[in-house]
Amino acid sequence: MISRRSLVGGSAVLAGAAAISGRVQAAGIPEAPTMTSPAMQPPLHPASGPDYQPVVTLNGWTLPWRMNGDWKEFHLVAEPVVREIAPGMKAHLWGYNGQSPGPTIEAVEGDKVRIFVTNKLPEHTTIHWHGMLLPNGMDGVGGLTQPHIKPGKTFVYEFVLKKSGTFMYHPHADEMVQMAMGMMGSFVVHPRDPKFMRADRDFVFLLNAYDIDPGAYMPKVMTMTDFNLWTFNSRAFPGIDPLVVRKSDRTRIRVGNLTMTNHPVHMHGYHFAVTCTDGGWVPEGARWPEVTIDIPVGGMRAFEFVADEPGDWALHCHKSHHTMNAMGHGVKTFIGAQKRDLVRAIRGVASPDYMPMATAGMADMGEMEMPMPDNTLPMMTGFAQFGPVEMGGMFTVVKVREGLAANDYKDPGWFKHPPGTVAYEIAAAPGGEPPRQRGEAPKKPAIEVDVVKPGARRPHSGQH
Repeated sequence: MISRRSLVGGSAVLAGAAAISGRVQAAGIPEAPTMTSPAMQPPLHPASGPDYQPVVTLNGWTLPWRMNGDWKEFHLVAEPVVREIAPGMKAHLWGYNGQSPGPTIEAVEGDKVRIFVTNKLPEHTTIHWHGMLLPNGMDGVGGLTQPHIKPGKTFVYEFVLKKSGTFMYHPHADEMVQMAMGMMGSFVVHPRDPKFMRADRDFVFLLNAYDIDPGAYMPKVMTMTDFNLWTFNSRAFPGIDPLVVRKSDRTRIRVGNLTMTNHPVHMHGYHFAVTCTDGGWVPEGARWPEVTIDIPVGGMRAFEFVADEPGDWALHCHKSHHTMNAMGHGVKTFIGAQKRDLVRAIRGVASPDYMPMATAGMADMGEMEMPMPDNTLPMMTGFAQFGPVEMGGMFTVVKVREGLAANDYKDPGWFKHPPGTVAYEIAAAPGGEPPRQRGEAPKKPAIEVDVVKPGARRPHSGQH
């Protein structure tokens, strides 16, 4: 739930990210809302100003603002946070306003925004407004375009939103550590014209990854590629909420990538069109139909579809290891191996309860409930109406339903399939084997080739 807290008194000295004016001192610092619930919060509809369809942040929320004259003011607090990755596991991260990723900032093209940033980390930080067109001194690169925000200090960023689109924010100070610890958030700028690129449902989330040892709480910030927790907005399946959509709604999904690798995000059941990047809207004539969009490191993509087919449709990264949790690196493959003798030896020496695994694949791990260290997610977990889903990590479900209210995002439960529309088992293939096409035996080729080993002599020929 959201609460409000006053973080800095009115007598605090403000240091601007760039020299704008002294007007912020007279206004005082706005209170900073905070959020601790990992559940997806309802959209924040505009109470004044231009109309727009607000975004819904997957397992997240939108940062409230206040109007101060013609400035829209926000307050971000960089701080240590505890984030539930999925039920049964929490991580000690760094983020903003109680969560990682931080809250989504949402505004309108042409808005004048003033963003207060208070640093409650043990080291200095900054914020870079990724993809934004703004004055150089507001770009947020510590040492290059501004002084670092020291612990306990508050800086102010002020700029005009020149373009609508999908953007991000993250530090450019001790970047490797701070981003590995979860410091990031989404920034959505709506078009000034409420009719331009309007969607009925508009979702946003970031791709991020962590390397957390079983039983541990803290990410290993030096990891470059061997992550074991791949997440949507710092949540892993089955902890990722579904994206609930009303049938026939034009739906937009905005995804940003702040991991160390690209992600081919694939959606089942629909063809969609890529309509936006962090560089702006894609002209209609330049769009093409897709079912998978590869999202590069540091990039954002938005895609759209009309939700005309009800069902529970999977949405996931198509790199198979990215739909697993707590992946073990360097584990040997035993598929097809006969381990009976080894099992007897191990049970006699080490553990009478030893059980061999993975000789026939890993599917049985989706149903097993094995003891694990505290605060550790199973590699494959999550159940649906037909059994274990055998997924983890970057996986969720787009639930398209008839009869929802315009702003109803509650989980409607599992899809009730019409009779005769679910794959089913039969006892044997009907009618036996299909007839095979009969034909003449292949003729011997007119020219045959003799293979001669090096050093051998062909009859009636010279040495080759």
